[in-house]
Amino acid sequence: MQPSATLISDIGLVAAALSALTFFPQVVHTWQTRSANGLSGPMLAVGASSMILWLVYGAYEHNTPILFGNGINLFFTLLLVFFKHYFRQLGEPEKPLPAPKG
Repeated sequence: MQPSATLISDIGLVAAALSALTFFPQVVHTWQTRSANGLSGPMLAVGASSMILWLVYGAYEHNTPILFGNGINLFFTLLLVFFKHYFRQLGEPEKPLPAPKG
């Protein structure tokens, strides 16, 4: 028995939502500690490039899950790039601030 197209689409949307959340904890941690020292610039650049290409592919294929997941991840990645430059200009602390417990 073949799974329905709706089921496959729903699985894609759940996967995209989980994928979209992968960078969120890093964004929160970077903001709370006011430090992006541990973030690799090349990793962010390659990741953003990959997400842009996935967005082009998703737009061509009219694939909502790919567009959704990669669009949100690209936003978070660009936010991390911004933090990396912003905190460097502010003079990042030698030792990052501890993340709040909670």
